[in-house]
Amino acid sequence: MKWFEMAGARRVRALVIGGVPLLWLAAALPGAAHAYTVKDMTGREVTVAAPPRRIVSLVPSVTEILFTIGGQDRLAGVTDFCDFPPEARRKPRVGSMLAPSLEAIVALRPDLVVATTAGNRQETFDQLARLGIPVYVVNPSRLAEVLELMTRLAALTGRSEAAEPVVAALRGRIQAVRTRVTPLPRPRVLYVLWPEPLIVPGRSALITELITVAGGESVTADGGEAYPRYSVEAALARAPEVILLARHGTPSSRISREQWARFRTLPAIRAGRFHDVDGNLLHRYGPRVVDGLERLARLIHPEAFGQAR
Repeated sequence: MKWFEMAGARRVRALVIGGVPLLWLAAALPGAAHAYTVKDMTGREVTVAAPPRRIVSLVPSVTEILFTIGGQDRLAGVTDFCDFPPEARRKPRVGSMLAPSLEAIVALRPDLVVATTAGNRQETFDQLARLGIPVYVVNPSRLAEVLELMTRLAALTGRSEAAEPVVAALRGRIQAVRTRVTPLPRPRVLYVLWPEPLIVPGRSALITELITVAGGESVTADGGEAYPRYSVEAALARAPEVILLARHGTPSSRISREQWARFRTLPAIRAGRFHDVDGNLLHRYGPRVVDGLERLARLIHPEAFGQAR
C-alpha cells in the first residue's frame, strides 16, 4: 500500500516539522539491532525490534488490549482518546487520533507505532514512514478479527501465554450468547450511531455482526459498507422492533430519543423497546466489545437473559 511506503534518508532531509528537521528527529529513534519482520492486519510486512519494547498506540482499542494482556509496560505513549482503563490516562500523550504530534511521537523513541485505517489519517502514515518509524496497522471488522488482533498484539509484546486464557474466555462468552439466542426469533433492530445526519451500521460494520450474534436483524445491514448515512424515511419503512441509540458522552442520545419517540406507530416505540447503549463498548474493538455484545443480547432478547444491566 502506498500509504506506508518507506522513504529513503535523502528524502527525509527535505522535510521539516515545526521548524525541526526530520533528519534530526529520525536520528533520535532507536536502532533495530535484532529486527524481524511481521505482517500487520493489512498484509503489509513491518520490520520491528524483537519484540518492540516501546510502542506508541494511536488506537484506543489497542491501548485497552495491551492493558488487558499485561503489556502496558510496553506502551510508551497513547492518544488523548485512550481513556480506558483509567491507568491509560497516565501514559504520555501524543495528541488526537486524527492529528497526533509527530514531535511527541519521536520524543518517545518508539520501536513501533500501532495505527488503524479507521480513525488515523493517510498523512500521519506518510509522515511516520518518512521518519522511518515502523507502523503496524490494525483494522478488525469482525469478532473473529478482534480476537485475532489480541493474539497478534500478544505475540508482538511477548505476552502470548498471558493472552491465551483471556482470548479463550472471550470466545466462550461469545459462543454462550450464540447458543442462547439461536432458537429465538430475530427482531428487526435499528442502531443509531449518530442522529443528525442519521448514521447507521452498514453491511461491513462490526456492530452489524454484533447485532446478528446477539439474535437480532439489523434493518440497515444493506446500507453502504461500514457506517453510511441513512434516511429517516428508509429506517421508518423497515418498522424496527428494537431501537438502540449510541451514547458518545454528548447530548446526542437525548436529542435522538426525542427524534424517534414521536413515531408512536413504530413497533419499537409501541412496545417500549427503545434503549440507550454505551458506544465505547460497541464501537471500540477491544476486549470490552464482548461486554457490549452481552448487553445487546439482553436488550434484544430479555426473555432469554432477563433484564438488561
